[in-house]
Amino acid sequence: MKENITLFWFHRDLRLNDNTGLYHALNSSDRVLPLFIFDTEILDKLTDKTDRRVGFIYSALSKLQQEIAAVGSSLLLTHGKPVDIFNQLTDRYSVEAVYTNHDYEPYALVRDAAVADLLKNRQIPFHSYKDQVIFEKQDILKSDGTPYTVFTPYSKVWKQQLAIQGLRFRPSEKLMSNFYKTATLPFPSLQSLGFEHSWTGFTEPVIDEDVIRRYHLTRNLPYLQGTSNMSVHLRFGTISIRELVSKALAWNEQWLNELIWREFFMMILANYPEVVEKSFKPKYDFIVWRNDESEFMKWCRGETGYPFVDAGMRELNETGLMHNRVRMVVASFLTKHLLIDWRWGEHYFAEKLLDFELSSNNGNWQWAAGTGCDAAPYFRIFNPWEQAARYDPDSVYIKKWVKEAGTPAYATPIVEHTYARQRALEAYKKALNPL
Repeated sequence: MKENITLFWFHRDLRLNDNTGLYHALNSSDRVLPLFIFDTEILDKLTDKTDRRVGFIYSALSKLQQEIAAVGSSLLLTHGKPVDIFNQLTDRYSVEAVYTNHDYEPYALVRDAAVADLLKNRQIPFHSYKDQVIFEKQDILKSDGTPYTVFTPYSKVWKQQLAIQGLRFRPSEKLMSNFYKTATLPFPSLQSLGFEHSWTGFTEPVIDEDVIRRYHLTRNLPYLQGTSNMSVHLRFGTISIRELVSKALAWNEQWLNELIWREFFMMILANYPEVVEKSFKPKYDFIVWRNDESEFMKWCRGETGYPFVDAGMRELNETGLMHNRVRMVVASFLTKHLLIDWRWGEHYFAEKLLDFELSSNNGNWQWAAGTGCDAAPYFRIFNPWEQAARYDPDSVYIKKWVKEAGTPAYATPIVEHTYARQRALEAYKKALNPL
């Protein structure tokens, strides 16, 4: 006799509090078995077996397991293709329903649709909810019913809609007694998944009120602790977007705007999925990129001879993170100074960033290259020397990451700024005005 259960499938929502899909699952049944799938379709594409993101997820899941075990249940941690896992689970249990939260990236849409089809064929209800954003897809539209492609009017309507609707918290943490009662289920090691443990330990997301209240003053200074450090937690859902927005409303509108930028880029990806491979502005796909591989590798390693750029790349390579101001400078440098296709840089960031999110990564790279919606104009070319002087005037950030800067051991500049700027302007003009 198969046991009756309801499944809750964790995606990028690795928390028990204010989790929309989990709340509805726990409200519907007192036999909810929480599930996470280490998806081999994703893991098999990761060539770095010390990928920090896998370690972060594993640490977050270990914490979830402790919390769930405390109420007499267990997280079911599996490894394989999601359709295969659900095939096995529906054979093993009498699954009454499956609950999850929306995931908007192209692969996730295909994956979830395949699982939904499987469950439909077995007459098992599949429920998915909006959770990782306040407004999704086509929640915010222009008066003519089309999506916004410029941030400022989008953000204005976003705020108006929030004022009307308010924040809808879902207290899933109060329903944990409805988890399925079971002994602790097997919890595979990272090594058994083919990865090394590259994360030293999961830390709770802590929002520093003082930092957020000063965010508009300090957010561009990479030598300070002037940003929230919430991007990784947002990426994997270890903190609720509603909690962050509620604090942003109280503490700092500039920080709120950054959270809205994240949703703007998610909306763009949902409505214009072609941006994954193509420029949002089609004319920009006619740019003749130089794509010098040796120069690209110097950029990757942080050996361009521009200290601010090199500091950012070395921070990325060592930590999996990079300050946002520096991200803009290194992206502008690659696309404008070196005339290397923005997709090369985007892919490198996708491999390295701990907080990698396809929509934001793509949107910000296209912004820097001038090819995207509401992008910086193509003739806006950051001067890395001026950026360093303005945002790292005492070279504190540079000295931390490029210890040989200013000594004979440091690389000579890969290209001269004025020459590179003029070369970029000519290449862009030629592409945009071919006649």
